[in-house]
Amino acid sequence: MQKIKTALLSYGMSGKVFHAPFLTIHPGFELMGSWERSKKLIQADYPEVKSYPTIEDVLSDDIELVVVNTPVGTHFEYAKKVLLAGKHALVEKAFTTTVAEAQELAALAKEKGLKLAVFQNRRWDSDFKTVQKVILDGVLGELVEAEFHFDRYNPNLSPKQHKETANSGAGILKDLGPHLIDQALCLFGLPKAVFADIRITRAHSLVDDWIDILLFYPDFRVRLKASFFVREANPAYTIQGKKGSFLKPRGDVQEDELKLGKKPNLDTWGTESDANQGLLHTDINDAVFNAKIPTLQGNYYDFFDGVYQSILNDKTEPVTAQDGVHVMQIIEAAIESSAQRKAINL
Repeated sequence: MQKIKTALLSYGMSGKVFHAPFLTIHPGFELMGSWERSKKLIQADYPEVKSYPTIEDVLSDDIELVVVNTPVGTHFEYAKKVLLAGKHALVEKAFTTTVAEAQELAALAKEKGLKLAVFQNRRWDSDFKTVQKVILDGVLGELVEAEFHFDRYNPNLSPKQHKETANSGAGILKDLGPHLIDQALCLFGLPKAVFADIRITRAHSLVDDWIDILLFYPDFRVRLKASFFVREANPAYTIQGKKGSFLKPRGDVQEDELKLGKKPNLDTWGTESDANQGLLHTDINDAVFNAKIPTLQGNYYDFFDGVYQSILNDKTEPVTAQDGVHVMQIIEAAIESSAQRKAINL
């Protein structure tokens, strides 16, 4: 299998946990190294790779794909440099800080004939894949409403300064928000309008840490919520249709297992506990069905395989730059809506 020479722009949590493990188990990638500014950590885990002192060293090396996994506020600058250097790019969420930046990167990649993907890995979570299947199977009937939560209980500020200083890339809207928004758009497409309430709830916080976003579709509504003050979890997904309901707790295990240093595989990876199965209550073949249903297996490997196929076989990226533009359109509309206290038409 032909290998794609790949480099990271950071080896912090995202590089160590979300990217390197999959790039090294996939036979189509060769991890060349990472740009490391101060801490030199990657060679402790992967002795054969390089620790690049500057981004210029990364871009001047024989690299084909660069993972832009630096703070959100730097995504546009670094992704643009990567594309101008003739390299394919994989950019972490949030894709950029504005719609204009996202559109410029999408246009530049198209002009250069390069692949540009956005790392919306939560499409490959076990819980979301199960929700997606339930909706596509049509067992709920015509949808009335859907509510997605990405909640935590963590009143403390992050020790990562870039996450807590007031800047264009900080805040829950551009941290957890892109996961929720991308999943909604993946299932339902772009809404007609957006209403949002964005707040600061933690003591001494300088950035938003609570969001409530309502997406208006012609015949149903989708609500997206994230908070750091949810001690007793709501269902992560509540889907209501005219025939029935599906309630699914958040149960994907991949992030937790990656943080423990477990290595992904193609067989049992991303398998949830049966305790987190979702409850389906509906009518199937004129009979009431009210029971837990099996959860599909999640695996971020499939995202990386999609990136590989897009570069080697000119397939569409698993999450496209245009997908990233659409997420940024919702984020910008949410910011405007919260400021003006009114729904914003798209």
